[in-house]
Amino acid sequence: MSVVSKLASFSTCEISDALIKLGVTSGGYIAGLNLFSAGKICAPAYTVKMVLTSDKSAPKLSEHFVDTAPAGSVIVIDAPREAQNAVWGGLMSAGAIARSAVGVVISGHCRDLAEHRALGFPVFARSHSTLGQQPFTRPSAINIPLVIAPPGIAGDYTFPSVTVEPGDWIIGDEDGVVCVSKAMEGEVAEEAESKRAVDAQCMIDIQAGKGIQATFAKYRK
Repeated sequence: MSVVSKLASFSTCEISDALIKLGVTSGGYIAGLNLFSAGKICAPAYTVKMVLTSDKSAPKLSEHFVDTAPAGSVIVIDAPREAQNAVWGGLMSAGAIARSAVGVVISGHCRDLAEHRALGFPVFARSHSTLGQQPFTRPSAINIPLVIAPPGIAGDYTFPSVTVEPGDWIIGDEDGVVCVSKAMEGEVAEEAESKRAVDAQCMIDIQAGKGIQATFAKYRK
């Protein structure tokens, strides 16, 4: 079975549990993203960095980033936290489909929800907006590491940021989005398979009326 087939067989929850077990403190979870269109994705990341248009020092792209998206990739966009406009719309989904990209993950806003849903293109984002990209933001770089910070959290608690490298595995479903580094793909799949077997046995015992505490103590070591 290929790596993509193995990883795609697990839920994002199973993959996060495996990453936690392997010492990744974030569990690979890109916090605050929701599914707005279509279903599951599992593919390598094609990264895009957005900046505010007021940032005159940041580089400019010579081509539209959708036009250079590799076939079979997930487009991962990091937008400025303060931006309230969408950085992805229906025409971009149409362009991505034409280039055989499999989905988009946005640390920011999307728009044109009805169009994405009609196209059946998977869109994950923090939220949605009526505003388009212009005149608020612009793409500045592609295929660079993205350090995606979580949404603001009240108090002193800080959740880890997630670094997405080009080519890392991005898995998204109704529970959220996780990132698996290429270097860990094999051990993540192995750990997730082991955890799935344990949870399946736990489910049998719990449905038979055995207590959760006793069941966890028996199977979860």
